[in-house]
Amino acid sequence: MDLGLKGRVALVTGGSKGIGKAIAEVLAEEGADIAICARNVEQLNAAAGEISSQTGRRCLPVTADVGEAGSVDSMVERVVREYGQIDILVNNAGVPGGVANGPIATVTDEGMLEDLNVKYLGALRCSRAVAPHMKKQGWGRVINIAGLNGRIPGGYSGGARNVAMAHTSRTLAEELGPEGVTVNVVHPGMTRTPYVQEMLVNQAKKEGIDVGEAERRLSQQRAIRRVVEAREIGYAVAFLASDQAGAITGTVLDASGGSIRAVYI
Repeated sequence: MDLGLKGRVALVTGGSKGIGKAIAEVLAEEGADIAICARNVEQLNAAAGEISSQTGRRCLPVTADVGEAGSVDSMVERVVREYGQIDILVNNAGVPGGVANGPIATVTDEGMLEDLNVKYLGALRCSRAVAPHMKKQGWGRVINIAGLNGRIPGGYSGGARNVAMAHTSRTLAEELGPEGVTVNVVHPGMTRTPYVQEMLVNQAKKEGIDVGEAERRLSQQRAIRRVVEAREIGYAVAFLASDQAGAITGTVLDASGGSIRAVYI
C-alpha cells in the first residue's frame, strides 16, 4: 500500500531517541522529509545523521524546548523556511512515564506543572504553531503520542497529561476537520526503548533474575506476550499520517499489544 507520504514534511518532537526517533525513521522510509527536535544537541545531530543516511531523506535537526512558546514558534518557522511546508506533526516530546507519579506524599506542584508544561502544553503549542500552515494548504496530520497510563490508574502527572492530550486532540479535530486536517492520539504501552531497557535491567537486579526473564514476566500482562517494538509505533503513526487515514480523526489508538483487557463499544 502506498501511504502517499513521498514529498510530505514531518516534524517529530522528542525525535532524537526512543519512540520519536523510530517514528521519524519510518516516516522517512515512506518518503517524507523529516525535521526532529530535542534539547540535547549532540543526540539530536547524531539521530538526524543516522536517519538521513539510512533512509536517503533529508532530516533537519532543530534544537528546541517545547516547554517554551518562543522556542516552539522559532522551531516551526525554521522548518517552514527550510522545507516550505509542514504536513505532519508528531507531538512526542516528554519524560517517559511522567514526572510526578506518587505516592501522593511525594507529588509536588512543581513536578505536576513541569510535566503538564512539557508534554501537554508542549503539544498544544506545537499544534497551535503548525495549524495555520496546515489550514492554508488544506491538508495536515497531527498525531499525539500519549502514554497508556492515560487509561489506567497510576502515575499522577503522567495520567493527567495523557488524558488532557486525548481531550484536546478531540477538540482540535473538530476545529480543524473542515480544513482537511486530522488529529489523533496513539497510546503506546511498554515499548522497547533505552528507557524501558534500563527499567528491565533494574527490575532484573531487584528480583535476582536475568533481563530476559524480567521481560518475559512483564510481557505476560499483554495479549501479544512480548514487548512492543518502537518501530511498530512508527507504523501506526505512518498509517494515521497517510492519505488512506483521512476518515480517521479525533480518536485514540491503543498500540500497547493488548495491555488493557477491556471491551470498548
